Amino acid sequence: MKRSSLVLITLLLSPTLVPAQEVRDPPKAKAQTFDRRDFSGTWDRYPQAIDQGRDITVVAPPPDVPPPPLKPEYQAAYAAEQKKIDDANKRGEPIATGYTHCIPDGMPTMMMAMFPMEVLQTRRQITIIQEAYNQVRRIYLNDSLPAIEDAEPGFWGHSAGRWEGDIFVADTIGIKENVRFRNVPHSAEMRIHEQMRKVSPNHFENVVTVTDPAYLTKPWQWKWVYQRRPNYKMYEYVCEDNREYADPETGAARMRLSKP
Repeated sequence: MKRSSLVLITLLLSPTLVPAQEVRDPPKAKAQTFDRRDFSGTWDRYPQAIDQGRDITVVAPPPDVPPPPLKPEYQAAYAAEQKKIDDANKRGEPIATGYTHCIPDGMPTMMMAMFPMEVLQTRRQITIIQEAYNQVRRIYLNDSLPAIEDAEPGFWGHSAGRWEGDIFVADTIGIKENVRFRNVPHSAEMRIHEQMRKVSPNHFENVVTVTDPAYLTKPWQWKWVYQRRPNYKMYEYVCEDNREYADPETGAARMRLSKP
């Protein structure tokens, strides 16, 4: 057998040879970068039912809101009221709430983002618009809060914010006594402290801490996480033709079958 034929057979039977210069390492994943000081956009709470099956390795679901650390003298009354509400719901006769009267959530409930919310940022303020009831909250940057006795009570109170590195810190006072989160009573001394932080391009978290020396034994803290809804357009939400009303005798929520 000729030498040239032997070489050809050897090449055909051998594994494919790749020149050394063509062997390349797999491309490295690019580091994910985003503006950690930009909350602008439309967001809602994370996770929701539509998020089932999504990858939560980047952003873990937040824990549930813990029970309020009420002082002992208020625990019994609060527990009794909660039982009354639960029993009424089980009977199918829910007690009238602020929604029955077309009253907006106020702070801090509006930040729960059950409906989408829009965040607008300028050099002067961060404005948060909640679709439900068209609620508008303004957090003024590097501003000072009024004295508690001078803070006129409102649904969203008075908020001042500042940047601490990449964390946006906001403090709020002056919430109306009848504006409550989870029906927890509070005094004029209640303060809502928030720390907002971008954790990915499409998620940011809000660690909420409520303090109230009149009603709470210690700070009440929980975390909400929000996800971006890039193509969502905010809707007008006006509680105008609400047919619900509170029964004047029992306080139960009723439904009008026709306009009065």
